Amino acid sequence: MESSDEEEFHDTYESFLDLDCEEGKDTPPTPQSDYVPPPGEVTVLTADQETVSLGLSPTDSSVGNTLQVDYCCDTHTGNLTQSEDSSTVKVEGLTPGTQYTFTITRIAANGKRSKATSLSVCTEPSPPEQITVYQVNTESLSLCWETPAGEVESYIVTCCRDEEIVQESTTDTNNVTLSRLNPGVCYSLQVSAQLRNGRISEPAVTSANTKTHLQSLLEDLGLEHHYKKKLSLRTILQLDERTIADEPAKCNSDLPWYFLKKLMMVNVTARTLKCTSACVSNSGDLQLNLYNLVNNTNSGDMPNSLDIITALFLCSDGFVQQEMALKLSMCQFSVPLLLPNIDTKQCTLMLWALRDIVKKYRPQSLSESKGFIEDRIVVSKLPMISFVRLGECSLSKSETLNKLLSNSQQYHDTFVHCNMQCGDSPRRISNGLAEITWYLPCGNKNMDIFSEPAAVANLRGDIASFETQFSFLCQTSAAVFVFFDNLDSECKLLTNQHHKAQIFLVGNHQSNRLSLDGLEKVATKLDLTNSNILLKTKHMNDADFVKNLREKVSNVIESSELKMGIEQMSGIAHELGIQIDEDCSECQAAKENADAITEKIQDILKYKEAQLPLQDQIWKELTCLEKEEFRLRKVGSQSIETYKSDLQIKKRKLREKQNSYDMSNAMTCFISAISSPGIERCYFLKWMRMNLDNLSREKLSDLREQYKEKYKNSENKEEIKDIDKRLSNSSLGTEHFFREMGQIYEASVSLPETHLSRQQLQHLPKLCAELLHDGFPLELVDGDASNIPLRWVSDVLSELNKLVSPQNKILVVTVLGVQSTGKSTLLNTMFGVQFAVSSGRCTRGAFMLLIKINEDVKNVLNCDFMVIIDTEGLKSPELAQLDNSYEHDNELATLVVGLSDITIINIAMENSTEMKDILQIVVHAFLRMKEVGKKPKCQFVHQNVSDVSAHEKNLRDRKLLLEQLNEMTQAAAKMEKKEENKSFTDVMEYNPDTGNWYIPGLWNGNPPMAPVNAGYSEAVYELKKNIIQTLGSCESSANNILELTEWTKSLWEAVKHENFIFSFRNSLVADAYMRLCTEFNKWEWEFKKEMYTWVTDAETKISNFGTVAGKSEISDMSELLTHLKSEACTVLSKWETKLLQNLTQYFKQTEGHVYLVEGYKEDFANSAKSLRRELQSSVFNQLTATADIRQGMTEIDRIKEKHTKELEERVRELIEKCRKKKVKMTDRELDTEFDKMWNKTVNELNFSKPKATDVFTSVFYHLRENLSHKGSHVCDLLSQKSLKDCGLVPFVYKKEGFINQITKHVFRSHTKAVNQLADNIIIACKQIVAEKVGKNSNYHDTYIQEILHKIDERLQNTQDVKTEIEFEVSLKQHICGFAARQFQKMHDDFICENDPYRCLNQNKEKFRDDFKDVFHDRDQCQTKAEEFTNCCLKPAVEDFVSRSLGPDIIGEMLTSHKFSTRIDFQYSILLDLLSKNDFEKYRSYICSYEYYVKKWILEQILERFSNESMMFEFEDQHLQSSIHNINEAIKKAETKQSGNLKTFVEDVCQELGDKLIISQVALGAFMILNNADQEQFAHWLTECVKDMEQALREKFKHTDIKTNLKNLHVKPQNELFTKVFGCGKQCPFCAAPCEAGGKEHTEHWTSLHRPKGLGSVRWSCSEKLSTDICSSAVISDVCFRCSATNDKWHPYKDYKTIYSDWRIAPDASLQASDNWKYVFSKFNDQFAEAYDAQPADIPATWKHITDKQAEKSLKEAFNIK
Repeated sequence: MESSDEEEFHDTYESFLDLDCEEGKDTPPTPQSDYVPPPGEVTVLTADQETVSLGLSPTDSSVGNTLQVDYCCDTHTGNLTQSEDSSTVKVEGLTPGTQYTFTITRIAANGKRSKATSLSVCTEPSPPEQITVYQVNTESLSLCWETPAGEVESYIVTCCRDEEIVQESTTDTNNVTLSRLNPGVCYSLQVSAQLRNGRISEPAVTSANTKTHLQSLLEDLGLEHHYKKKLSLRTILQLDERTIADEPAKCNSDLPWYFLKKLMMVNVTARTLKCTSACVSNSGDLQLNLYNLVNNTNSGDMPNSLDIITALFLCSDGFVQQEMALKLSMCQFSVPLLLPNIDTKQCTLMLWALRDIVKKYRPQSLSESKGFIEDRIVVSKLPMISFVRLGECSLSKSETLNKLLSNSQQYHDTFVHCNMQCGDSPRRISNGLAEITWYLPCGNKNMDIFSEPAAVANLRGDIASFETQFSFLCQTSAAVFVFFDNLDSECKLLTNQHHKAQIFLVGNHQSNRLSLDGLEKVATKLDLTNSNILLKTKHMNDADFVKNLREKVSNVIESSELKMGIEQMSGIAHELGIQIDEDCSECQAAKENADAITEKIQDILKYKEAQLPLQDQIWKELTCLEKEEFRLRKVGSQSIETYKSDLQIKKRKLREKQNSYDMSNAMTCFISAISSPGIERCYFLKWMRMNLDNLSREKLSDLREQYKEKYKNSENKEEIKDIDKRLSNSSLGTEHFFREMGQIYEASVSLPETHLSRQQLQHLPKLCAELLHDGFPLELVDGDASNIPLRWVSDVLSELNKLVSPQNKILVVTVLGVQSTGKSTLLNTMFGVQFAVSSGRCTRGAFMLLIKINEDVKNVLNCDFMVIIDTEGLKSPELAQLDNSYEHDNELATLVVGLSDITIINIAMENSTEMKDILQIVVHAFLRMKEVGKKPKCQFVHQNVSDVSAHEKNLRDRKLLLEQLNEMTQAAAKMEKKEENKSFTDVMEYNPDTGNWYIPGLWNGNPPMAPVNAGYSEAVYELKKNIIQTLGSCESSANNILELTEWTKSLWEAVKHENFIFSFRNSLVADAYMRLCTEFNKWEWEFKKEMYTWVTDAETKISNFGTVAGKSEISDMSELLTHLKSEACTVLSKWETKLLQNLTQYFKQTEGHVYLVEGYKEDFANSAKSLRRELQSSVFNQLTATADIRQGMTEIDRIKEKHTKELEERVRELIEKCRKKKVKMTDRELDTEFDKMWNKTVNELNFSKPKATDVFTSVFYHLRENLSHKGSHVCDLLSQKSLKDCGLVPFVYKKEGFINQITKHVFRSHTKAVNQLADNIIIACKQIVAEKVGKNSNYHDTYIQEILHKIDERLQNTQDVKTEIEFEVSLKQHICGFAARQFQKMHDDFICENDPYRCLNQNKEKFRDDFKDVFHDRDQCQTKAEEFTNCCLKPAVEDFVSRSLGPDIIGEMLTSHKFSTRIDFQYSILLDLLSKNDFEKYRSYICSYEYYVKKWILEQILERFSNESMMFEFEDQHLQSSIHNINEAIKKAETKQSGNLKTFVEDVCQELGDKLIISQVALGAFMILNNADQEQFAHWLTECVKDMEQALREKFKHTDIKTNLKNLHVKPQNELFTKVFGCGKQCPFCAAPCEAGGKEHTEHWTSLHRPKGLGSVRWSCSEKLSTDICSSAVISDVCFRCSATNDKWHPYKDYKTIYSDWRIAPDASLQASDNWKYVFSKFNDQFAEAYDAQPADIPATWKHITDKQAEKSLKEAFNIK
């Protein structure tokens, strides 16, 4: 055939030639000269697709001629010319497959042309281009191609397989569909183009594979990518939109996910698959059309459920297969036993997939004893009954099986059958599937169908097509029931089988096809009797048929000796060439590793002691020591810190003991196995879990039997107790191995960093993190020791964070409730996970699991992972006998509620007492969270409530629940001393209608044959949706993994203390608080800076009031003052509002965990209001003082002005007088005349000296006013001593008789405290006095009022030091006496400075010089400009710079982290002390805190501005501003062209009046005898200003910071001190300063307390300094006494009764106080000598603390990252 093709494709060219050149014999002769002979014979040499070559015969006359070739076709023409020398003509650029006519003409040299020769040639046709295969199916495919060039009439399409033509067709279109092909075959496809003339092109060739049935279905289901890259548990368990959406499947590709979603939630409706696109509704069809009704199909092209299940098993890894099999089994659905692959014709025994199924049942033999059997189904030896089909069968085998296995009360579809939804869809890949299920009795004869357990297998499809599967079933089954309609009498399939099984033939006699003769022949060949044949006769209904079938099956089960576990079937499978899923190398390697560990376990208790030694007694002892460190219950009479030191030594020894153990063989193998790559370790952990479960189950079963036997005799109490203990300790799971791993790691961390063992074990957290990421649970709380291995858990989570960053945001869901109420099952159902729920394996402690959030849900939840925490049951019987069981439950509940974003509370309404206990524990946890700033949500779940009206009916129950919650809230609040919480809704948002969920029972019927209740799954699904919706609507942002770690640490540290709320310290809360403080401090400084600027401008206005520089239109000073105060109130209100708005806005943000510090919002709001009040008072005082002083100066200025004018007149008269003499006078003569005139005038002037004020009288008046409300006794005290006699000697207070009232110890400490307080107040007041005196102004009463207010404020802030009225009066007298003395001198100096006589004489020489200049008519422009600049402008500019520098310096210092918050400040100052390591500095810091801090702040300023250029930048900035203002003022004054110098100067001064205070005295002196020209003066003034600028720049450059600080109006050191000093409160025990932000906080606290001995506290009996730290004392049973307790002993634990406004939290860690321990240990002797005491007994562990550890502890205490 191929040769014929060749012939057809390659016809000779000659057949296409048509030669027209005939020689006409009768043609008349042409003259020789004109005749050109035509070309010779023309032949076609080649004809390609685009080129034709023609051959020409040479002639004699061809020399010198040319040839013209013309060619044409239907579509275009062309020509070419060439010399006739060549014998060929090549024509290019032609169209393929086209008929061309060529005309060749010879042209002679003279231009004459010959007769043309013509011929036709067809170019070679081109094959079709770009052939494309599309719409490939199992039995068809489509081709298309591009139409080639040329005159194509049709196409020939040839389909070949193995070089054989399968199909050939001709088409006139450029596409074709080939059908009736075989699936999965590679076809060669050829397409040739055929022209109209019959020519055929070369074929275009491609190949294509038809899809296999499997490929086709997988693509239909959207699973094609997962056939090679298998589905993993991590993929199917991730939270995506499908898992929380109620939308039904829209297309076939949605169906597998819809099925998985339902199956993972154990929903029995999972196999009820429907697709909206396939659902056609007839409800809108209003016409009658019975044909449509009859032919309507609901299934459409819906895939069969079995195909979907088979496809999913083929596309899943072993772990997903195992999970699916387990969930299918829970739903009482059949599971795959032999999984077919229709493509490979192979099948697989699903041994691994079925391994995780554990079944519990009670055969009749155990019904009386109420015992039960629990085992893995693959190892259970049960008789298997198989059901198969031979040929077509009218009976539905699967439906019959469902009826067989269902009792009369409840029918259940175990197997998919044709009468189920989509059950009648054609099976595409699931024929050959052997399914298995189990019938398990419950021990009740009335309910059990079969008395003994059995496996039931069902083979899909005709056994004639699946002989391998049939052979397998025949060899593994006790009986095989063959369903048939028609039997071939030969029936070799049945007769040739070497089977062990009994054969039963099941036929339908109602079918017309059944032949009794054929049946008899087969039965005879098989030696069957009537008992092996079951026929459904024509008069037999389904019930009778099933009953007969059931009898036969029952007989087989009861009598069969062939019982085989699935595990045993693997040998037969291998013989038959059936693959086994466990045979993969990874699984087998993992099995070997797991078996190597578990096969050595004989006695679990002994094994744990030998192979897992670190976690038992040692770990429990460590736990006890840790808790004792935090509770100090056994401290007794010894020093707390010594006791804590001893505890640490014991802990260190226990760690050393742990490190002394070599790693056991089991742990070596375990760590090695989990270090194996990829999927092998997953197999290993699964094998380990299953092996260990098997061991525990066997052990528990034996122990239960022993318990039963011993329990019968009441005398066996001790033995029963021992068995009970062994029952509790016989659990052994993978968590024990991971726990040991954690202890190995924690022990290694206690070793030096360079230690080899530590370095070798550093990889362990990463291993565990990888497993957590892969979906394995991590034990968070060790349920046996009731402790968290914090370092281990923290490092695992840190490694996890590295693994997933930056996608590390998480939300946490937790479940709490009574033991064995289905909490783990609830989580498993809700999230498809697999927390341990098997018998005897109640969860102990708490486990966490990670679920990935898919991208489509991330936007809703704003997180990357969801963490699920499963907890042990509260009120567990095992713990109930322990004294601390309630404490244990409280700890666990507090921890998990604190970690959770939402907590599910599992409660049972029917048990009122139990419910109360649970609610109290839970409410306690929620109350604690509210108090520490966390706001978890909760959902109450009521299980086993199935009525549809449950929600309505339980309205009363919900009301009762709320009452119980309120009652429990009050009880918990009382315990936590937070009694303001009266109801549950005070603690958290709770709505009884939306916060309660009613969930039906788990099982639909009686186990073990009961499927999971669909209502249970649906209710749990609704709860899941609600939880996700609630989490999505949370205002707060999700934590990241590191923040979860921090919460775990801080919560667990806090729950170890007895008082959780006052012990809780969390770095996230600290961070959030620090950020809030930092922001508030910024706003506060902006507010203050604005007010400094405003006050400076206001004081300038007041100072310039009534002068030429004054701009104000107000003429009265009191009116101006009122106006300015009103304006101040407006500015203050505006900024107060802005501050409060900033605060509100700050708390609206979702980032930064601001919700954690919402409790402080009110404190900061109050601080903002308090700041406004303080600033208002300060501003008003400054304005009043400035106005009064300015008012006082008015009269003095008026006198000065009058005297100056009088003298000016006299000088002018003298000038006139001297000029009239018309004699040239010498300077000496002029001086003599001037002196005469001056003396005479001065004697004539009336100098009334300003009246001096008696400041002492004024100060005493204000002192009496201040103390007037203290009683009459105060008047007596004040009258006993004159104020002038006060403040002359250092203040020391000692009350007579006081020593007799209380003990010497208390007296001494009290006296010291009182005098220390007095010293601090005196230092603060002296500073105020110095500031006021430094202003060189007049005294004002507001000064002493400010001082008295400061004293009152300090006394108020130190209420913990009790003081008498005598002390207050004495202290105020001392301070007022000193202040009055200083203020009197300041006042006297002011009076002297402003004496008119003195001022006039000061200007005498200036008058003399001006007199001479005028007399001699000298030009005064330059001189006067210099005078105005140096005397008026320069001092004003310097004053302006001085007034502006303070805020600049403060602003610069605030950019340093040292001053950003009080916490940062304390950290910085302590770090500085540590680095200097100077005892005297420490002593100064401790004993004179305020003095030291002020000094340190000043040092910091000096250090910061030691580089003069920084200060110069600020100075130059203000200088430039002033110079600019002056130049602008000069320009403006020039434009007015007043022509008068006085007016010009006044205009300049008025322009500058808002910024510069120009001295009126200097201005008045400048104006004397001034006859300068305005224009010239303006010119010189501009030049002088330039010179002044340069001079000031030079001056500023060389002025040191100390000089600057003295001259500043706003002292930076004072403002910074106020900022960091805060409220000024100090710890009542150790005097550590309060660090709380704002000034109006309601609770004082500090990050770091110190040993009390550092504050000179000593033991009264030994005089040794005390090493106790109050942060330790408050959790101990130690007592204290002081003047505040009236010398009565009071427990530290109850310190808040005495000091209610202090919160003294225990140290965040045992190392938190290392800094002060280090200092005390280093300077113990020096402190003792300084305090006149004996050195302290330093605990042993303190002596080993290094300076590096001390520095590290500071960072930890102050939460410095």
